[in-house]
Amino acid sequence: MYRLYKKNELNFSLVWIISYAVLFSLSDGLSTSLGILKIITAPVAIIFALLILGFIKKYNLWEQYGLCSFKGDLKQYLYFIPLVLIASVSLWNGVAMSASIAETVLFIVSMICVGFIEEIIFRGFLFKAMCRDDIKLAVFISSITFGIGHIVNLLNGKDLIPTLLQICYATAIGFLFTIIFYKGKSLLPCIVTHEVINSLSIFSVNDSLRGTVITAVILCVICIAYVLWILRKTHRFDKDEDKDIQ
Repeated sequence: MYRLYKKNELNFSLVWIISYAVLFSLSDGLSTSLGILKIITAPVAIIFALLILGFIKKYNLWEQYGLCSFKGDLKQYLYFIPLVLIASVSLWNGVAMSASIAETVLFIVSMICVGFIEEIIFRGFLFKAMCRDDIKLAVFISSITFGIGHIVNLLNGKDLIPTLLQICYATAIGFLFTIIFYKGKSLLPCIVTHEVINSLSIFSVNDSLRGTVITAVILCVICIAYVLWILRKTHRFDKDEDKDIQ
C-alpha cells in the first residue's frame, strides 16, 4: 500500500474508499441475514480501523492526516458548540431503546470505528490527495463523495426519500468537517463529532417524513452558517498575521 501511496495518493485513497464501501455493505447484509445487528460489521470495522491506524503509525503520518492537536483558536470556532448541536441530532425527537443491550454495544462499537474510518478516508486520504492541485475542487469532491456514499443505505433496506435527505445533510456536514480540517489541521473534532452522531442514532426515535425534512434543512443551515463563520474569522486572522509579518 505504501508503494501505491507514494506513486499516486488519489488512487490510494480510492482503493480505501471502494474497499470500505464494499466490505461494510456486505458486512451489514450478512449481519441482517443472521438477525443480529452489526454482528459481522463490528469486528470488520475494528480490523479496518486498525489497518488504517497501523499504516499511519508505520509511516508516521499522524499530522498529515490530522491525528494531532487542533491548531486553531477555539474562540474563532465558537468552541465547537455548533458541533455539539449537530452531534445531538439523533436525540432531537426523543430517546428510545430499539435494540438489545448486546446489539446496542455492537452498534456503538461499529459506529465509533466507522466515524474514524470515514473521516480518515474522505477528509484525510482523499482530501489530502487532491488539495495540492486545487483546494476548492478538493473540498467539493471530499464533501460530495462523503454525502453520496450514504446511498449504500438503499441496499440495506432504507427508504428512498429519507436516504436522499441523508445524502443532502451528510454532504453539508462533510463540507463543514473538511473546512474545519483544512483550517485547523486536525481531524480530531470531526472524528469525535462523527462518532457521536453515528453512535447516538441507535437511540433515535423514528420521525415522520415532514420531521425528517425539517431536520435535514436545520442541519444544512447550521453547517453552512458555521462554515461561513469559520471562513470569515480565520480569513481575518490570516490577514492580521500577514500584516504582522510585513
